Amino acid sequence: MNIRCYLKPSCGWSNGVRAIMAKYALTYQDVDIINNPANYAEMVEKSGQRLSPCVEIDGVMLPDISGAEVEQYLLANKLVVPNDKAPAVPIDAPCTDAEHEKMRVKTIRFF
Repeated sequence: MNIRCYLKPSCGWSNGVRAIMAKYALTYQDVDIINNPANYAEMVEKSGQRLSPCVEIDGVMLPDISGAEVEQYLLANKLVVPNDKAPAVPIDAPCTDAEHEKMRVKTIRFF
């Protein structure tokens, strides 16, 4: 599979997507949309919206998605085999207050 995950470096939703990739030992590109404005612009262009995470699997864009929803997509399309391994972090949780504070420290303007 060719997987590109448009993620924030520190975010509950993004970490949930990473946890699903780890749970199924999937190789993927972790595309940083915070520190690279070109990556953010690419995500917006491909997804048609500005919210993250977005995950592209073999050309299919899953916009504004949680780790739980990525897992559902992978299982429903038989792209992975179910397993009982527990994810390392919550897969359907927003950013914590600490993560929000970390993001507030650095102001980035994309457009």
